[in-house]
Amino acid sequence: MNVSLDSTDIRILDIFQREGRISSQALAERVGLSASPCWRRVRKLEKAGVLGADVTLLNPAAIGLNVIAIANVSLEDHHPDSVADFDRMVKARDEIQECHATSGEYDYMLKVICADIAAYDRLLSGTIMRCRAVHQVNTSFVLRSTKQTTALPLPG
Repeated sequence: MNVSLDSTDIRILDIFQREGRISSQALAERVGLSASPCWRRVRKLEKAGVLGADVTLLNPAAIGLNVIAIANVSLEDHHPDSVADFDRMVKARDEIQECHATSGEYDYMLKVICADIAAYDRLLSGTIMRCRAVHQVNTSFVLRSTKQTTALPLPG
């Protein structure tokens, strides 16, 4: 669903992406509106599905999650039951942060975060490879991150 956004909506979205905890009053001041019109715009953006869940991003290293793995997965077949089994397995594991169906050599790309390599090995051998839908997994480990953001590129 495409929503028509004006420059004020874009400013609101940009501020929310970078400062999710900003107060309504501070947001209104930053975009040059009084509190009520700003609040109505925010509600409109929520109802349109542009604004999603409010979350707090945690620092993984601060809570002992030091390994990020990118797992490229090939399925045995693409039968709807196999895909559903794989999807259920992925959704059940908090370590799997992202799952994307991909074109090319592999069927899926998973972003996985774990405490250490041993924890990843347990997830891989104890869960991912035990899923009957999975044929092959090729894993790469992140050595260093140059950029990491949740902010989307906004028009204008």
